[in-house]
Amino acid sequence: MGGPRLAALPEELLLLICSYLDARGLGRLGQVCRRLRGLTARDPLWRRIARGCLNAGFSPLGADLAPGIPVKHRVKVSQNWKHGRCRRETLLKWKRNLMPWMQLDGECLYLSQAEDIGAYRLRPDRAGIQRHPHAIFSGHQEDVCRFVLADSHIVSGGGDGNIILHEMHGSYSVKFSAHEQEVNCVDFRGGIIVSGSRDRTAKVWSLSPSRAGQCLHTIQTEDRVWSIAISPLLSSFVTGTACCGHTSPLRIWDLESGQLETCLGTDFHRGAGVLDVLYETPFSLLSCGYDTYIRYWDLRASTRKCVLEWEEPHDSALYCVRSDGNHMLASGSSYYGVVRVWDKRQSRCLQSFSLSSPTSSPVYCLCFNTTHLYAALASALHVLDFTAP
Repeated sequence: MGGPRLAALPEELLLLICSYLDARGLGRLGQVCRRLRGLTARDPLWRRIARGCLNAGFSPLGADLAPGIPVKHRVKVSQNWKHGRCRRETLLKWKRNLMPWMQLDGECLYLSQAEDIGAYRLRPDRAGIQRHPHAIFSGHQEDVCRFVLADSHIVSGGGDGNIILHEMHGSYSVKFSAHEQEVNCVDFRGGIIVSGSRDRTAKVWSLSPSRAGQCLHTIQTEDRVWSIAISPLLSSFVTGTACCGHTSPLRIWDLESGQLETCLGTDFHRGAGVLDVLYETPFSLLSCGYDTYIRYWDLRASTRKCVLEWEEPHDSALYCVRSDGNHMLASGSSYYGVVRVWDKRQSRCLQSFSLSSPTSSPVYCLCFNTTHLYAALASALHVLDFTAP
């Protein structure tokens, strides 16, 4: 008798009752009858639960980063991320070892292979990609080192020392000579490109119509630059260097003047270079590299010491790190294609996946959405599908 009486209550009262239930309680209540099944599947009831889940598509302030996907489904898939339940598949293979880079943009995966960048459409289930790219962006004479997608453009840096700007949905492109040696890293925001090179310089470039391709600043970093990122506020940028000298490998520079603003950290060891760096918010950023740590820096708290850090358990260098913008991190290690999933609220790795055993390869790049993780290794592109364990 309890089921029909409960279902007869006004909808507003039912929603209030349901708002006190956890995920298991909502799931069980939805099995009572058809009306309650529809009611308990509504997004507002699951939003509170999803905000505490891994990679459920919500920011710390509750903004929905994955609209269009039912929140209940995201909570369900989040449990697969937490417990490491997934299906593995090799999407692409190539004959010679490369150092690929990759970016995910909605329904399209962009992957660098030698001198070219291919745009591959995802299959409807997102578990795979079309075998052949629907677009290829070329122009470099040597391998593409890094590239970034922003404002409907692709900006790439290559081993030939050049930077190329491509329209993603057009034929326009422009190439300009940027550095004396390979361009190891680039970033692009608000009409400004920053680049870092093996030639121990970082440069700031304008893309405004009147100054397109003009170098605004050349910064002598006194060390090889491996990674670079522009602040979301467009006021500064951070460089990650090889740490072969006596300066901090993480430094923040003023974007307008090119002057040094601050150094991050005081306790660093020679050779502890920073291979990847990214801003999570205007005031917080993540870094990783040869010293085997992921570090979380809050610029409002301190620039002398990171506020959180996570150590790679097998003492491997970390080539890349990505964040869901909330609780989850994913990192790529230097040996055996090891991808690790981390919960920021815990000190130890949550899950790990070895993608290249028995041969060894670094994970040069990875990216993920709420359902899939893509990892680029020396000779193959892999996917972990968390919707179908």
